[in-house]
Amino acid sequence: MAVKMQQSHHLVAVKLNEQVGTKRGYTFIQSNRAWLPKFLVLSVLGVAFFSMSIYKRMDDDNKVRRKEVLVSMCDQRARMLKDQFSVSVNHVHALAILVSTFHYYKNPSAIDQETFAEYTARTAFERPLLSGVAYAERVINSEREKFEEQHGWTIKTMERQPSPVRDEYAPVIFSQETVSYIESLDMMSGEEDRENILRARATGKAVLTSPFRLLGPHHLGVVLTFPVYKSKLPPNPTVEERIEATAGYLGGAFDVESLVENLLGQLDGNQAILVNVYDVTNSSEPLIMYGHQYQEGDMSLLHESKLDFGDPFRKHQMICRYHQKAPPSWTALTTAFLFFVIGLLLGYILYGAATHIVKVEDDFHEMQELKVRAEAADVAKSQFLATVSHEIRTPMNGILGMLALLLDTELSSTQRDYTQTAQICGKALIALINEVLDRAKIEAGKLELETVPFDIRSILDDVLSLFSEESRHKGIELAVFVAEKVPEIVMGDPGRFRQIITNLVGNSVKFTEKGHIFVKVHLADQVKGATNAHTKTCLNGRPEEDILISGGSQFETLSGCEVADERNSWDTFKLLVAEDQFNSVDSKMTSNEASENFTVMVSVEDTGIGIPLRAQDRVFMPFMQADSSTSRTHGGTGIGLSISKCLVELMGGHISFISRPQIGSTFSFTAVFGRCKKLVFADLKRPTFEDLPSGFKGLKAIVIDGKPVRAAVTRYHLNRLGINVEVASSINVAAAMCRKNGSLTAGYRHLDIILVEKDTWMSSIDNCISATVRDWKQNANLIQFPKILLASKISASELEKAKASGFADTVIMKPVRASMLAACLQQVLGIGRKKQSQKDMNMRNGSSALQSLLYGKKILVVDDNKVNRRVAAGALKKFGANVECAESGKAALELLQLPHNFDACFMDIQMPEMDGFEATRQIRLMESQVNEQMKSESAVENVKGGECHMPILAMTADVIHATYDECLKCGMDGYVSKPFDEENLYQAVAKFFRAKPI
Repeated sequence: MAVKMQQSHHLVAVKLNEQVGTKRGYTFIQSNRAWLPKFLVLSVLGVAFFSMSIYKRMDDDNKVRRKEVLVSMCDQRARMLKDQFSVSVNHVHALAILVSTFHYYKNPSAIDQETFAEYTARTAFERPLLSGVAYAERVINSEREKFEEQHGWTIKTMERQPSPVRDEYAPVIFSQETVSYIESLDMMSGEEDRENILRARATGKAVLTSPFRLLGPHHLGVVLTFPVYKSKLPPNPTVEERIEATAGYLGGAFDVESLVENLLGQLDGNQAILVNVYDVTNSSEPLIMYGHQYQEGDMSLLHESKLDFGDPFRKHQMICRYHQKAPPSWTALTTAFLFFVIGLLLGYILYGAATHIVKVEDDFHEMQELKVRAEAADVAKSQFLATVSHEIRTPMNGILGMLALLLDTELSSTQRDYTQTAQICGKALIALINEVLDRAKIEAGKLELETVPFDIRSILDDVLSLFSEESRHKGIELAVFVAEKVPEIVMGDPGRFRQIITNLVGNSVKFTEKGHIFVKVHLADQVKGATNAHTKTCLNGRPEEDILISGGSQFETLSGCEVADERNSWDTFKLLVAEDQFNSVDSKMTSNEASENFTVMVSVEDTGIGIPLRAQDRVFMPFMQADSSTSRTHGGTGIGLSISKCLVELMGGHISFISRPQIGSTFSFTAVFGRCKKLVFADLKRPTFEDLPSGFKGLKAIVIDGKPVRAAVTRYHLNRLGINVEVASSINVAAAMCRKNGSLTAGYRHLDIILVEKDTWMSSIDNCISATVRDWKQNANLIQFPKILLASKISASELEKAKASGFADTVIMKPVRASMLAACLQQVLGIGRKKQSQKDMNMRNGSSALQSLLYGKKILVVDDNKVNRRVAAGALKKFGANVECAESGKAALELLQLPHNFDACFMDIQMPEMDGFEATRQIRLMESQVNEQMKSESAVENVKGGECHMPILAMTADVIHATYDECLKCGMDGYVSKPFDEENLYQAVAKFFRAKPI
């Protein structure tokens, strides 16, 4: 661990030095600051320099015009040289095609030495720049003897010695009369010629040699080589196909000096410029092809024009210069003298300005260095956290894995309690480490969001279930409400959305001792419209002048307690509820016509201790607490809100809060999600989402609750089940609605369910409960419907009292969730037991499903940590797998030498000597070699599926570097985090194994 941290700190120091060195670029004035004091003393010289600059500028203008003329003339000659060379190359190419057509496509060949020599001699006028052409045939070593017998001569080297034994040769069999002396010579005997021939046949293009002296005219020239094919090539041939089809090579010697001389002769007789042509393939040692290296002329002004002769490997250029130097510019000298006096004054002004610039730039660079060091310190902190967190995760994974294995053994109740407690603490520590790693990933810019379909309502119900026990223990209301206009299935990152909600709700539960916690989800446009519609200034749903400040005052909120955000009043909330009920049908009809993306507004309201005013400006800063006492009393790291803010911004939203000390806090954030198209939604596997039962549609219920916000939440959950709901503020109102002559319509005279809030029932128990029950008993039909009591906290005596009064058939403990409500209603209505969802089935039958997949499979576990190997082996053996372990990547390669009998491999990523990525690459390389060999031998009957491919799953605790993309890139098939989780393990192995009966 110390070595990793030292390496990390070294990298940060190197980056810091690079950034400081890169960003600190001094200007001309600052880099020459030592001359500034002397500038004032030597003002006369400064004026002279200024006058000289005037002269130099005017002289430079003349030089620019002179250079433009030189560039134009040089480019013209380079273009003409290239065109003439290209014409000659095309003639050589045509000759190569002729040889290919009449020597190889015809049987017997229509070309021999005499025909070739006569044809090239008659068509020599088409190639005036070529001293001769020749054709060399490709001969492999096994055919050399037959070839030499056929032609009656021995293949010789360039030194005219018998060619030694090589893989292949290129002897000249056809040649023009002017180069007939090269017949039988092996063109591949020279090292450079051999490289040119190999490049020509690999690329299919013309290849040039470096310049050399031609034998005849002793001019500088080059040899052009073209490949000749014995068969037609496919449209996009590979290098191997070109080599296989190569029959020989056609070459021609170019007289470059004559070519350039002819070019210059076509232009004006008295040339104003000198021309040199170079081969600059080796830029350090350019080779001259035309002209003399030390010619006279104006060497101060040169222009280089690139020459492309068709060979991408060799580079050529033309350098031009004037014969004579430019004459002095008398106009420039006269003008400079006129500015001499002005320059004296300007010099003094420039001195003062330069002094000021130096001071400003010094301050700027100092601030820049401080900024770079601060950024480097921040990066070092992130790297330190990531390294330390990973090193902590590795032993923690071993601890959690061993505890999970221990829980599968026979333990006493005390031992099981101790073990479960240790496991809970370990998971809490892992969650804390994950938060630190999330923060490190965010600061490193490596956190990315996925886009998959998910159900917002189901995720909110799951989050409520996490905190239900703690909220009941405290006796606080915990509720969620999702507007009807929010789509059922959205496209986004469910894990990160769940993380944000869990952080906010967890903080609210932690800091709230009484009152409520209320999670609301609406469309952002819907919330904005409702807020604008409610223009009257209110505080918690009442006109400001009517508010009672006494402790017994009631507010129209979820629990009746005052809240921090005045906008969250019943008057605003009921506008949203009414708009949902009024436009629910219309919104469903037009949802498909809306834009692909939409923005939701989520608010988490609590009545906790609030945030002190002095701490509100640092709420979203990482590792910051409101004060030290909060940290000691409630615990926590202070990075949850910081991570939530970053995640919200990644979702394209914004997070804010309103908090009042001793009143509570309201955190609100927006997030942009995509609409799930109908086709995508139809293809979804519904078991991945929570299905609610449909047997309650059409039922009628009355909710009795004196708090309208809480009643609306209960109505929301019942409406999700398809139940028609009416709300009554008291039992008297509900009784009136149930009478035949009541205010309720005839359709609601026969109810199916009554749900009563415990607070409402307790406040009415002494006044009207007995009379109401007697009234209902007079009608035998009405007394038969079930009556359900809703409570956040209820004592045994209160429950007995409710049952004794005949007003509570059962009790539903809050927080209310649709699935829990459905299960309770099925029980009291006698509809039958709720059908288990696929998710529950997977959770309950996960072990058996895994066992059906892994039973009898032989699996290799590769990990350098002995404890991790034992944990992984124990987890897999629990499901019936035969496990063998390896302690390194090299050991795994020895065990996986083909053929082997392993069905899968679980590979750790970070290991000494050879990491999991490299080991996987080696395994895939071995498999590919065997597969290629089997394909060539057409022997695939002994391999399953026709090829060797063993599933390799990555397993590591490094959640920053071991990304899924990196695993796939090196050849892995999936990713499993340590320690093994049954659901994740099932999803990973189900792709490769089929379940079988045990």
